[in-house]
Amino acid sequence: MRHNAHMSEVSTQGVNPGAAEFPHRQIATTLRARIRRGDWQPGERLPSIPALAGMFGVAKQTIQRTVDQLRVEGLLITKPGSGTYVRGTRRRLNRLSRGRYGAQRGYHADLAARYRQQLMSVGREPAPPEVADAFGVPDNTELVVRRYQVRTQDATVSQMTVEVGASWFRTSDVAGSSIERAEAFGRPVYQEVEEVTGRRYTSATDVISARLPTREEAELLAMRPDTPVLHLLHVAFDEHHKPLEVALSTWPGPMTTLTEDYKIPAPRPEEDYGDESDIALG
Repeated sequence: MRHNAHMSEVSTQGVNPGAAEFPHRQIATTLRARIRRGDWQPGERLPSIPALAGMFGVAKQTIQRTVDQLRVEGLLITKPGSGTYVRGTRRRLNRLSRGRYGAQRGYHADLAARYRQQLMSVGREPAPPEVADAFGVPDNTELVVRRYQVRTQDATVSQMTVEVGASWFRTSDVAGSSIERAEAFGRPVYQEVEEVTGRRYTSATDVISARLPTREEAELLAMRPDTPVLHLLHVAFDEHHKPLEVALSTWPGPMTTLTEDYKIPAPRPEEDYGDESDIALG
């Protein structure tokens, strides 16, 4: 019944054939606005492509292009044999260094409350180039890796994987320890590593880049392979600035907002900035 109400209301919108914007983009604008307004909730199935084509008076191919566009944007997800669903709103993740360790050196509250981390595998594997470079070892050096995925806690159809990642360690640092065992810890991994190695995490560097997903990432994140992902390289150092852990995290780009709050220090009273034209920005 609810879809019928949507159909009668949407059909009055129509498509302006004289507009400069392509029809599928006009329709995408309308659907995007209605999803944002809440006409379709996260996890709710949209009308079929033939039904949408009838609403807007266009060919099914035009609706397919609209759905493809909104899938790339991350608003829709298509389940083979089931239909097209609203994926949900952008997720605010505090997953940079400050959020990872928290003000009290523990899990960020948001992560435990809204997401569930699932350990996928633990073992020794050849280090990929970016991990090898971070540790300062040759490519394909055997390291210990713990692979995981993070899923939403929702019990609805919108439940999905929102992050895939891996934590890498030098074999000499964690060989034979709990880090090498396929078991979850009741605390953050870095606290386990500190106890195992006797070394303390004191600083970290985050490098974020955008790229296309691997085939495995696209499958796990339920996204199109031509949709970009955000990729984080996180290197944690001990007090001697030696890498303790290299972590990789990958998120669906259109659905992820990385947010970090921080204070801006006040200028010292004696500071004199001089003429503003002398200030260099870079």
